[in-house]
Amino acid sequence: MEPIKSKESEVEIVEALKAHWAASRGGDQEAEHAIYHDDAICDYPQSGERIHGRSNLQSLRAHHPGKPAGFRVRRMTGSGEFWVTEYVIEYEGRAYYTVSIMEFRGSKVWRETQYFGEPFAAPEWRAQWVERIPELIDAPL
Repeated sequence: MEPIKSKESEVEIVEALKAHWAASRGGDQEAEHAIYHDDAICDYPQSGERIHGRSNLQSLRAHHPGKPAGFRVRRMTGSGEFWVTEYVIEYEGRAYYTVSIMEFRGSKVWRETQYFGEPFAAPEWRAQWVERIPELIDAPL
């Protein structure tokens, strides 16, 4: 695998990521999946599933019974061929805090790993050591 060699390549990746997440939020299946190589792999570690190929990934997402009702990117960070996006997605009235780890080959994703987590109530016993994050508490998507 060839490493990313220039800042221009990273700028290209950031633009591709922005387009990917905007298309995902807008439901544009073609534009959403343009970021992937044909032979891309996507892992869902929590369910133990691996999706082989862009066409299978696009078909899986197109046939999801509960289409996302809301979507908000919180943060994107990375360099070279390794990029992480944190976002909140709403399915069937429930928010899922999601992390997408994308590995690039050139300007396209060859491997992605996604983690999905449901919010939970903060226990009172630790209140004296923490602060609440306002934008994550009942924030509309």
